[in-house]
Amino acid sequence: MNVSIQQRNNSISKVLLLLLLTLSTLVSSCSKDDDTDSLPADYTNVKSVLTEIDFQGYAIVTKNGNDLVRQGFGLANEATAMPQDGNLAYRIGSVTKTLTAAAIVQLKRDGSITGLDQTLDEFDDEFPYGDQITIAQLLAHQSGIPDYQFVVEDAYEQGETLDEEDIYGIIIEMISENGLNFTPGSNKQYSNSNYLIAALLIQELSQIPYHEYIQQNIFSPLGITDTYKGTNVIDADTHAEGYDNGNINSTYPMAIAFGAGDFSSTPKDMESWTNAVKTNWFTDAEKAEIFVKNVPSGYVDFGMGWFTTQEGNTTMYWHGGDINGYWSMIGFIPEYGATIVLLSNQQDDTGTQRNAIIEQLLWHEFN
Repeated sequence: MNVSIQQRNNSISKVLLLLLLTLSTLVSSCSKDDDTDSLPADYTNVKSVLTEIDFQGYAIVTKNGNDLVRQGFGLANEATAMPQDGNLAYRIGSVTKTLTAAAIVQLKRDGSITGLDQTLDEFDDEFPYGDQITIAQLLAHQSGIPDYQFVVEDAYEQGETLDEEDIYGIIIEMISENGLNFTPGSNKQYSNSNYLIAALLIQELSQIPYHEYIQQNIFSPLGITDTYKGTNVIDADTHAEGYDNGNINSTYPMAIAFGAGDFSSTPKDMESWTNAVKTNWFTDAEKAEIFVKNVPSGYVDFGMGWFTTQEGNTTMYWHGGDINGYWSMIGFIPEYGATIVLLSNQQDDTGTQRNAIIEQLLWHEFN
């Protein structure tokens, strides 16, 4: 693979900077101590916010069983004038991580793993620092494993074709040459590598492909029928076209996102999944492991596949995703029986739209 270690280090630095900026934006946007409120005082509901920020996609927000909004905004395909639709597919990016984390929990239920405190060396005795990294640390981004994303994207731009096993080898090489970013368990740092490794673990222990395992153990029992492994090029008849500043941007080598961001789904299916998590897909004991509790008001923290954002007495569990031409968010607010599904086919590199919506939900709709 024709990528130098210096290029890899530069790429890792870009990943870390982007993630730090994203997290600091999320924290400040949900803090009432922030000096600049990005939303005018006359925004009365989430629908008005979606319209004002020019949200493009499909939105579902419910409160105590009632719809605050359930509709499409803009077009799913500007060339054909296809409308947004609750049954149309969108790339969901890192929302995929909620499914990967759930599949790991299912492996524990199956007895394929004995606990989330098992270390990686029990499954690959050659993984560097594997005796220090637990499954729980993978899922909660506490492993210290560097992110592979920009490194592998650079390789694709240079003509390399890589699958998930190749990327796993690159992650091992990165760690072997540069070590971990921090001692496992001592810090938290968002890294797609954690979830690619988790997805490979699902395949290895179940002896069936990752996506098939999720289909059998999550989708089929819940009646989720239109969520699937994303393709490099979308089917424009059944999938929203992705855009970036008005230009089509729907193509992406999905092998890069394996287990970390490679599903496409519909708003209807994501509502079903979010409602299942909100209610009883996880047991109370599992929820205690997965969701971070006692987050200070105005802050966001990682759980296992889910973020927790706290504002006053209101707690929102959620995850967002960003991938070429699309952004997404699913979440729920237990205190109000709320479900949130936002699937957009307009790229938002800064997270501005997602942050504005989170602010409206936590400051006004649910507080």
